[in-house]
Amino acid sequence: MKCDESKVMLHALIDGELDSGHARDVEAHVASCAGCSERFAAFRTMHDVMSTASLKETAPAHLRNRIETLIATPASRVVSIHQFMQPTRRSFFGGFAMGSVLSAAVAASLALTVIRKDQEQTIAEEVVSAHIRSLQAGHLMDVETSDRHTVKPWFNGRVDVAPPVVDLTAESFTLLGGRLDYIDGEPVAAIVYQRRKHLINLFVAQHVAEKNLRPNAKSIQGYNCRHWTQDGLDMWAVSDIVSEELDEFVQKIASAVPRSSSAS
Repeated sequence: MKCDESKVMLHALIDGELDSGHARDVEAHVASCAGCSERFAAFRTMHDVMSTASLKETAPAHLRNRIETLIATPASRVVSIHQFMQPTRRSFFGGFAMGSVLSAAVAASLALTVIRKDQEQTIAEEVVSAHIRSLQAGHLMDVETSDRHTVKPWFNGRVDVAPPVVDLTAESFTLLGGRLDYIDGEPVAAIVYQRRKHLINLFVAQHVAEKNLRPNAKSIQGYNCRHWTQDGLDMWAVSDIVSEELDEFVQKIASAVPRSSSAS
């Protein structure tokens, strides 16, 4: 295992998300590589700090009581907005304290945003590493055929989704087959296409959020990546073809997802 491959799996190893085979490979590499061992120790320290940090803020009791009293008070007895908003020394310092609470909450939110972006970047790097591994001899496909009616049912029972397997031969994207791969420690469907001499890996996993996300473009280690979510699917397209051609591929896959997901 190389350092680039090990790097993107360190977080998954710390979180216990790797299968036993990948975990052994990463642990063996870390044990023999000083750089990755140091990086692994730093990641574990960050993980321990974040897991024990208290990021939840609770509203002060007096504020909660005040709101509940206002809610329960009949409209005829509610003080005017002008009276309610009149500043006092007590309310000023109460507002200052509340501002401190809000500042802490904002800081926590920013920290979580940074962590989330770091996780997304880590997954993106792991996706590219999976693409690179697939280019090695014997790693590209588990089922090798251009027949989508053979590739699609092959994934039944192997992944939790019905991946879109679209025949794009007429658009010069030839379906080669598919395989089972692992991203972020979870099994995903990998569907393989070819454009001239360039291979395209389409990784498909289950998406838990309801909101669809438009394709997000990245370039990692010289490979173009597109990530988007659609109709309960989380999808990554990775290739060394030019960005415009990968965008064309993504558009055609995205257009076919609703009908291909339900088709047999």
